[in-house]
Amino acid sequence: MKLNLTFRQCIPDDIHTLCNFSYKTYNETFAHMNTPSNMKAYLEQSFNISKLYGELSNSNSLFYFLYANGELAGYLKLNEAPSQTDINNMQSLEIERIYVAKEFQGEGLGNVLMNKAIDIANARKKLYVWLGVWERNDRAILFYKKNGFYEIGTHSFFMGEEEQTDFVMRKNL
Repeated sequence: MKLNLTFRQCIPDDIHTLCNFSYKTYNETFAHMNTPSNMKAYLEQSFNISKLYGELSNSNSLFYFLYANGELAGYLKLNEAPSQTDINNMQSLEIERIYVAKEFQGEGLGNVLMNKAIDIANARKKLYVWLGVWERNDRAILFYKKNGFYEIGTHSFFMGEEEQTDFVMRKNL
């Protein structure tokens, strides 16, 4: 079945949908690889309404919902400097979050979200895009490599009490 895909930029009124969808997709992706206590701590810290509202209100961050046949299927979060999580280079755009709901995985929506991020970066005349990806997330690392990203370093990421390592990956535009 062909999916009818549409994007919509998130607005503050979307806060509850964003919060619920963030919990859902993050949990689907990482719960099996982390302890329940670390997942609970991370989800409560990172995807609470107050924190997400602050991110949505930040003029240097953009959120986009991706709908498939009218149903929320994925979302994207992009950051420009100085709101990037690491590099903070005005010539770059960070892809901080790119998530697809489990029921839509395997439909090519990750590529659709990636292409949206690249289109926005090009429209804003960025020289490159970058992202952080957990070193144990083999599926995502392979996806990013297939999309032209290469590793440029690492940084720490805290999942609850546990310090984890993210690969920092870059794609030149």
